[in-house]
Amino acid sequence: MKTTLKIAATALALATAMPSVARAEQGVTETEILIGSNNDLSGIFAPFGGPATQAAQLVFDKVNAAGGIHGRKIRFVVEDHGYQMPKAIQGMNKLVNGDKVFAMLLSLGTPMNMAAFPLLEAKKIPNVAPLTAARQMNEPLHPLRYAATASYYSQIKAGVNYLAKEKGATKICAMYLPTDFGKEIREGAGDAASEGGLEFASETTHKPDDSDFVGALQKLNADGCQIVTMAMGVRQTIAIVATAKKLGFADMSFMGASAGFHSVMAKVPGGVTEGYYAAAGWSDLLSRMGNPAVQAFFKEYTEASGEKFPGTGALLGHSGATTMVKALEAAGKDLNAETFQKGIESLNYKDEISDNMVDYSAEDHQGADEIIISVIEGDNWKELARIEQ
Repeated sequence: MKTTLKIAATALALATAMPSVARAEQGVTETEILIGSNNDLSGIFAPFGGPATQAAQLVFDKVNAAGGIHGRKIRFVVEDHGYQMPKAIQGMNKLVNGDKVFAMLLSLGTPMNMAAFPLLEAKKIPNVAPLTAARQMNEPLHPLRYAATASYYSQIKAGVNYLAKEKGATKICAMYLPTDFGKEIREGAGDAASEGGLEFASETTHKPDDSDFVGALQKLNADGCQIVTMAMGVRQTIAIVATAKKLGFADMSFMGASAGFHSVMAKVPGGVTEGYYAAAGWSDLLSRMGNPAVQAFFKEYTEASGEKFPGTGALLGHSGATTMVKALEAAGKDLNAETFQKGIESLNYKDEISDNMVDYSAEDHQGADEIIISVIEGDNWKELARIEQ
């Protein structure tokens, strides 16, 4: 994976040598602000990427209909990489050097975002609320990187600590994709075990297109795994939890981070995912339908999309676009990378849709800090605990 990332980063960095008259203010005219997103609309994380970009477009449509931001309309350009690195490189080069975007928003994938950093930073393009909670999105502090929530590492450590106490578990394990995303989950689980006096007992790695998990689960069961942390695709996560139940591994609890926290997981017929846990930086939307803001978003999104409900991807898209709009407003009429930085670093507000506090500053480029532990009960997620960092 390191080799792949090195090649990808080199390919993107080479693009900075391309002639261009635009500088820091590229993507900004008297009438328009161009925002880009390099996303997964057709791969294993499409349940996040598709709804996220659609919900973000709804936010921008409302802003544009009201006159835009300081007289400028937002144009949102989305590329689909299908969670494939070659397509991600092509998409990012198009957005930066072809479309000439001012900022990136909701770009999905840990390796995809990391490979894009050299190009974005050479062009002074902010990367806002990426659809990955990898530590590199915020650490070390950088003037162009703005993470939306706590990292996968922090989430999974908090989740393991909470669940180990609740279950009296002593053996921690992991199932993960051997990418930077998966390795961060694995590291968080391992560190939670060692720091908590627990045993990291076993692990299995998988490909993005794996669909048979019988052998892997039998191995983990034989190794005595009580809590299995996960860094897998949405469909894979559902398949793993369902397979474990079919095999009768009732003593095994499964814990995901934010990439494994999706509304559709609770809606699988037959309750096959009931009892699956997740630690994330927001609260599930469908469990908060009593909130008028949530009701309004539910109505708006379902009418526009034709979907039965706005899932987690839509929640994240709305929240990321809201952050972008507020930052652009705070940046003022004279918009460039420096004024945008000052604008986003001034934000401090409650996001009713994600149910968290968003607070950026010059010393902290992580928007929300709370880690929320949830479990699937019936056909919904139930919030169990909130952990302050």
